[in-house]
Amino acid sequence: MSLSGHVYTAPDGVRGFDPAATVTASAAAALHKAGYRFCVRYVRRDKPHASALSPKEAKSLLNAGLGLMAVQYVESDSSWKPTAGKGSRNGEIAASEAEKLELPWGVTIWCDLEGVEVETPAQQTIDYCNRWHAAVSSAGYVPGLYVGYRAGLTPLQLYRSLRFTHYWGAYNLNADKYPAVRGLQMRQSQRKPEDSPTGVGLDFQVDRVSADALGGRPTLLALEGWPELP
Repeated sequence: MSLSGHVYTAPDGVRGFDPAATVTASAAAALHKAGYRFCVRYVRRDKPHASALSPKEAKSLLNAGLGLMAVQYVESDSSWKPTAGKGSRNGEIAASEAEKLELPWGVTIWCDLEGVEVETPAQQTIDYCNRWHAAVSSAGYVPGLYVGYRAGLTPLQLYRSLRFTHYWGAYNLNADKYPAVRGLQMRQSQRKPEDSPTGVGLDFQVDRVSADALGGRPTLLALEGWPELP
């Protein structure tokens, strides 16, 4: 049985957050009160992570009025080599973890592309991404690509060589590195002191949805009545 709620396409301007640590029920409520309307949480890549999204946390986030998407841990944010085999394996795990969480089909699951080892052939990165996409989409989810620092591909390659149509840009991604033609539909920014509600010590980055140049926006799971914009 799936988690309660509906799959929504996120509207322009809606603000969210992406933490690496577990979000408590009280923190989720405080963040919703502060105007946040969705959360992107991590699922495992290889070994289990104590801080990965759990079914209990997923329900807590939804009950706080927050929409939910998932992103998979990257192998390294400083230096790693993508391969086709890793793409298939990691994509299968991402889809499997989403299924275990009972996320319904149609929710966006993000592939984290950053820290690619210098001089890695672009084709290896392309093969990794496309195999990851194939594994996640075949399971019924919407594959998205988080483009971070040193993604290993040019803007034109990101747009023309990959199957992805949903892109999320890291806070440290320069505009000249955005995917060509389409651009981004979700942008991350570094959290400022005023972005954190009083009493919430959670470390997170801030995200905001805005349709890309072709009208694309991410999808998420949320309860009836979402997003209750402030």
